[in-house]
Amino acid sequence: MAAPLVRILSKTCRQISRPWGVCQAGWRSRSTSSAADMVSEQSGAMGISFPPLQTFSEEESMMREAVKKYAQERIAPFVSKMDENSAMDEEVLKSLFEQGLMGIEIDPEYGGTGSTFFSSILVIEELAKVDPSVSVLCDIQNTLINTLISNLGTPAQKEQYLTRLSTDMIGSFCLSEAESGSDAFALKTRADKHKDYYIINGSKMWISNAEHAGVFLVMANVDPSAGYRGITCFIVDGDTEGLEICKKENKLGLRASSTCPLNFDNVKVPEKNILGQIGHGYKYAIGMLNEGRIGIAAQMLGLAQGCFDHAIPYTRQRVQFGKRIFDFQGMQHQIAHVATQIEAARLLTYNAARLKEAGRPFIKEACMAKYFAAEVATLTTSKCIEWMGGVGFTKDYPIEKYYRDCKIGTIYEGTTNIQLSTMAKFIDKEYDH
Repeated sequence: MAAPLVRILSKTCRQISRPWGVCQAGWRSRSTSSAADMVSEQSGAMGISFPPLQTFSEEESMMREAVKKYAQERIAPFVSKMDENSAMDEEVLKSLFEQGLMGIEIDPEYGGTGSTFFSSILVIEELAKVDPSVSVLCDIQNTLINTLISNLGTPAQKEQYLTRLSTDMIGSFCLSEAESGSDAFALKTRADKHKDYYIINGSKMWISNAEHAGVFLVMANVDPSAGYRGITCFIVDGDTEGLEICKKENKLGLRASSTCPLNFDNVKVPEKNILGQIGHGYKYAIGMLNEGRIGIAAQMLGLAQGCFDHAIPYTRQRVQFGKRIFDFQGMQHQIAHVATQIEAARLLTYNAARLKEAGRPFIKEACMAKYFAAEVATLTTSKCIEWMGGVGFTKDYPIEKYYRDCKIGTIYEGTTNIQLSTMAKFIDKEYDH
């Protein structure tokens, strides 16, 4: 596949008429039908109906297929080695930028692909089918870093950082601390004002992408007396004096994805590097985590599907007692159950993504998608190991890696209990009247 294929696809497809522009509910043309055919097909007694959630625009279909092919050819050969060495291969990182996958929604003006949020979700899902570690790196870059700078950055900040983020620089999001996990706004990292700059002191934990990042979006409090209303987002360059990236964690899963503690020892940051408004960091963090949960749902969905896709062929080939193990009714019922759960997770994830893209409320749906997809990934990987028996327990097959990788889905970007609590708040409000 030619290196700039995704960019070519995006440029070509932007010329295609987009029927979903007509309706903010987010309907999409079928990849096999023209816009005119779609409108005709949807015309009925009630005037307009809506296509299935798994209906993609031509651009989305092409993006999905291109990434599927890329992941199999350029990532799959490195997966086992990267997991064993707990390190992302430099060739993989380079190829992600070559394919335009690190700047999916960044405007072409800054070298990005100029595609959509839903396209990002499809990319995250497809990458996770092959390696969830690569998927989460791409997820953080697109749904957190790029989005924050695109939405909040000054023209100078966009020019300086988006151009690099879309072509050769990885970003990292710094919120969590030793005493600030689910209670994210209990953070202690401070930023003290001095003339036209700030001095940041403190530490962060569990920071993804830290080992490779060239820029960090750091949440620090400029006024601790104001509580969370003092939290402000700072753009901190990776080579800033006083910023220390500590030894990466030795993790159960997602081993190729670097997760490191960070120390800030009198880190000097110019006032011009404040992203957005002073004291609004907590709003930005909440907003990004809400969107980011859809990305994690897509990652867990892709992980589950990738594991399932490896296990089912084995059950169709393995013969015991004179027939394929797939043909035993007990196996068929388990397989059908898991397949249904994966499909349900996909629909929840796509629905949350479509709602977000259409500008409609999506927070409850994002929590549901993230919570359920993580549960389904846990179920799927466990069952797949059982179906494959002894070989599923070995590193000769990728099943055990999916099993290790999935656990983080119930923890990061809001634990399962946080998702359930948030969902319950929305449900409670729905019954106020």
